[in-house]
Amino acid sequence: MSSGDRRWKAASSAVRLPQGWRGVRVERAVIGAALFELCAASAAIAQPRPLPSIFDPFSPPATEIYTLSLLVLGICAGIFVVVSGLIIYCIVAFRRRSGDDDREPPQIYGSNPIELAWTMIPFLIVFVLFLVTTRSMLAVQNAAPPPGALNVTVIGHQWWWEYRYPDLGIVTANELHVPVSSPGNRRPTFLRLESVDVAHSFWVPQLNGKTDLIPNRVNTTWIEPLEPGLYVGQCAEYCGTQHAHMLLRVIAQPTAEFDAWVAAQRAPAVDDPSVAAGRALFQSVACLNCHRVGGTVADGVFGPDLTHLMSRATIGAGAAPNTPADLRAWITDPDQVKPGALMPAMKLAPQQIAQVVAYLGTLK
Repeated sequence: MSSGDRRWKAASSAVRLPQGWRGVRVERAVIGAALFELCAASAAIAQPRPLPSIFDPFSPPATEIYTLSLLVLGICAGIFVVVSGLIIYCIVAFRRRSGDDDREPPQIYGSNPIELAWTMIPFLIVFVLFLVTTRSMLAVQNAAPPPGALNVTVIGHQWWWEYRYPDLGIVTANELHVPVSSPGNRRPTFLRLESVDVAHSFWVPQLNGKTDLIPNRVNTTWIEPLEPGLYVGQCAEYCGTQHAHMLLRVIAQPTAEFDAWVAAQRAPAVDDPSVAAGRALFQSVACLNCHRVGGTVADGVFGPDLTHLMSRATIGAGAAPNTPADLRAWITDPDQVKPGALMPAMKLAPQQIAQVVAYLGTLK
């Protein structure tokens, strides 16, 4: 049995997908230049799934959107074929022929059957699309959390993502870890979406549709990956200079791996005496005003929590790999890595930067 067949079998069994969803297959498709750029940037950092596409769903909400899109595309394709066929027929059947005179053809005004047809058929098409779209919207938006569901608060910043797991006591950034659903063990993740500055939009095409993060308003959505792996997405609402580099990375893990990640994230920050100089420097400059490191005096809320910084694959919301060299470049001058980034350059000496990088490298 192929990986795709196993995915659909698990979807049907675990989440009771409607009969029409089962066994549906379609070639994977590219949905836009923006997502091409997104995946190209991510490919250098990890190995995500193929180009993110609504036509390759791995989650029940995404499957609802995929099914609806097939219906809409099918209806539109049918209309295109009928209209194009009539136009081609008229061009061929009624073209000017040699010997035709220039007299005006008989003019016919009014046809009740034709007028009724071109009124009722579009009305029925729109009515069907309205009903199906409403059903899909209710199925996604009114889904109730089952036992075992994970709750995560997603907070959009310029230009990074903050993730808070209120039931687990975890705060992290830019990489969302969630459990995978399996037959008999549903583990959907319900997301509470907030913004601290401007409008953002949470969009991971293979897991769900776009949902906006609006200042002073709470929106909700949910995802339920059916296979483990890395799913990539992006902020889909223009939010400023670095909108295109506000990437989303969702790491779906089997239950055992997710539980191990939770345990590691709950652990206190590493206190390595060999990097005491870097820790003291970090706590003596403005870093501690924006960033938090658990168990230290650094308790900022304006930047990402760095308690377990080295457990993440990227820095700057996917702007660069999380390597010592890139971390050094980021601390030296964030604007060179991510132009317009709100993190200022601290103007540290090379030796001081090396000490801070060494310290941050221990935060696993």
